[in-house]
Amino acid sequence: MSSEKAEDIAVALFGELFMADQLARNRISKVLPKGMELSHFSVLNHLARINDERTPAQLARSFHVTRGAMTNTLTKLEWAGHVHIRPDWEDARRKFVAISPSGRSARESAMASVVPLIAEVVQSMGADRVRALVSVLRELRVKLEDDTP
Repeated sequence: MSSEKAEDIAVALFGELFMADQLARNRISKVLPKGMELSHFSVLNHLARINDERTPAQLARSFHVTRGAMTNTLTKLEWAGHVHIRPDWEDARRKFVAISPSGRSARESAMASVVPLIAEVVQSMGADRVRALVSVLRELRVKLEDDTP
């Protein structure tokens, strides 16, 4: 394959990824419970899935955002009562974040709105095609994470 064709494919791939990402974010944001942002839902979903505490720095790395951006999200989630933030008893400079019962409830409410929307897309495209696509996208994500400086 010539490099020009490979470049064309790369540009088309990332163009489609960026547009699909934007459209998905817009659709999901519209069905989230009032006052919940996509970043809030993402953090609550992550904490609920891992079912363990994380430091703000660990969360920032997981989401590939700055510590400042994660601190902003965590401050809003704490204010809403969706996370508990406690000091590290061994290192006072560090904090730990855990999802609260209120956060679990908010996440469940958001999931009840988001899952039907996503399921509709999967059904319209066909589960087998989406399963294959997820596999390719996971491989792409891992490759991009491996190449991160």
